[in-house]
Amino acid sequence: LGCYGNDWIQTPNFDSFAKERALFERCHPESLPTIPVRRTILTGNRLFPFRDWNPTAGDTVTTPGWAPMRETDICISEILLGAGFRTAFISDVYQMFKPSMNFHRSFKEWRYIRGQEFDQYRSAAPPDHIDVDHFLTPQMQGTYSHTKILQYLSNTAFRKSEEDYFAPMVFTESMRWLEENQDAERFFLWVDCFDPHEPWDPPQHYRDLYNPGYQGKEIIACTVGDPSDYLTDEELNHTRALYAAEVTMVDKWFGKFIDKCRSLGVLDNSLVVMVSDHGHPLGEHGIIHKHPSALYPTLVDCPMMIRHPEGVGAGKRISEFVYQHDLFMTMLNQTGVEPLEPVDSEDIWPLVIGEGGPRREFVTCGMGRFVWVKDDRYSYI
Repeated sequence: LGCYGNDWIQTPNFDSFAKERALFERCHPESLPTIPVRRTILTGNRLFPFRDWNPTAGDTVTTPGWAPMRETDICISEILLGAGFRTAFISDVYQMFKPSMNFHRSFKEWRYIRGQEFDQYRSAAPPDHIDVDHFLTPQMQGTYSHTKILQYLSNTAFRKSEEDYFAPMVFTESMRWLEENQDAERFFLWVDCFDPHEPWDPPQHYRDLYNPGYQGKEIIACTVGDPSDYLTDEELNHTRALYAAEVTMVDKWFGKFIDKCRSLGVLDNSLVVMVSDHGHPLGEHGIIHKHPSALYPTLVDCPMMIRHPEGVGAGKRISEFVYQHDLFMTMLNQTGVEPLEPVDSEDIWPLVIGEGGPRREFVTCGMGRFVWVKDDRYSYI
């Protein structure tokens, strides 16, 4: 994002939003990847290394951290629902909707946008007019990425316009919800967009912003490892362009969503939080893809911004260490609703207004068998 110092990816809407908010410069996950981050935000509790991190023999979870929401987990959505808030969850993050995952629990309304990545949305093979080999190098044949690309190409064969892409569908449905629920005195809306997650497959006009005229293979999802083992420099450069293009597409539709909030008057009395779960290595340190050994800034530095309806903290940058799960207590305290049990989350709003807040000496993040520890001087993997 430009507001975090990027000088080549176009993010005008995030950058404009950043002028109205408090920006956290050192926000990090404490557990990775996709599902652990969301569990920590919703419950306010750490996962690594205590909760469901190393599955027992009787568990159906096969990957550390990929556990479902337990019946005993108390989510912020159910706390707010019990306090009279209208709650809604709109997302294309398919892992949250898998059988028994239970992430949509306690939301009054939820909408699942189907088809991302491995989502078993279409059973037929990609249509004949789609050249699957155009998305693969020889070394990728038969790999995890090959399987992902096949399912994704089947899922997305129906698209006709930009509005049929995932980020536009998520934000369009979220704007629909806002329009239909203007009568809600208090509400909690969770908008969860999978993009710019791979596969990086935006409409052509976004690709042309970053690598116009490219004629080679479209590597929209990568195999874990050193990219030089299976990608040419030109292919890797284009993959980076595809990632940038997806960021810009998400930026456009985020801007549309914020404009809708503004036109409906929602921004006048709502706290708006923007946060990412993680980044993505694209060849830095000789690593591509989200591998546990890639716990470098490209993976663990995350944007987080909070916009207060009265403009409190607008333009302020906070350099203290914060976690995503700190949002749990921060949001509850802003609404005046008490948690139902003690949690690991800490309210970070005092950091914004200069009245205390957590002053952590270091942060940690767990992924697989790897742990990342960072303080003011060192990063240790």
